[in-house]
Amino acid sequence: MDLQLTGRRAIVTGGSRGIGFAVARALAGEGARVALLARDAGRLDAAAAALRDAGAPEVLTVPADTTDDTAVRAAVGVVADRFGGVDILVNAAARPASAGAPSDLAGTTDDAVRVELETKLLGYLRCVRAVAPLMTAQGWGRIVNVSGLNARRSTSLVGSVRNVAVASMTAALAHELGPQGVNVTVVHPGITETERTPGVLAERAAAAGTDEAAVRAELGATTTIGRIVTAAEVADVIAFLCSPRSVAVNGDAVAAGGGTPGVTHY
Repeated sequence: MDLQLTGRRAIVTGGSRGIGFAVARALAGEGARVALLARDAGRLDAAAAALRDAGAPEVLTVPADTTDDTAVRAAVGVVADRFGGVDILVNAAARPASAGAPSDLAGTTDDAVRVELETKLLGYLRCVRAVAPLMTAQGWGRIVNVSGLNARRSTSLVGSVRNVAVASMTAALAHELGPQGVNVTVVHPGITETERTPGVLAERAAAAGTDEAAVRAELGATTTIGRIVTAAEVADVIAFLCSPRSVAVNGDAVAAGGGTPGVTHY
């Protein structure tokens, strides 16, 4: 299937690694021009070099912190000037679910919640606010917010709150922007194979007094495909949602975690 992304102009936040980088690679593979946004200039340069080595048609790096509205607007301005506009925004700049946010009531401070909402919810909002006028002016755009399956679980107080908030914001934005040709969706990855995975497996294995293979098997059993999905597989779902072919999907939450056993979402 041709996703009709050749020449489209995309911004991927958190694009220097993990799911963000995988999305950038998938979009570039479909012929899109890609701008990577992240805080670490060195990682951005390394990611861009890898994309160029893989044949990406055009890659731009823009160091920016999405917790800073001025920096976000400036970064989007740089991309718009270089590319002549913006067609696609993928918001993936957020701390991973396993980054250490507390999950119990007693350990959850106000600041623990604030840092997650500041980075993920408000960071995503800032980026949408900066690109939406460009998209509505041209009558077309795609915005995909990468959230997480903690939105559908009660095991992480902070993780659930931030991800549900992103999903709710997505639906509201879709309602406003959809009639102007801009679709907004949210993707919920679960446990995903990225460059961080070996370290996470080793840490969990050490804590449980077992080996990494056992931990991997245990995590795989939490999906209906029997294994952890890869960042590239999540990126394939997101790339479709970034395409003109996804017009029938707007405001909805799409799970991309390999399937959750024992539940029905409708």
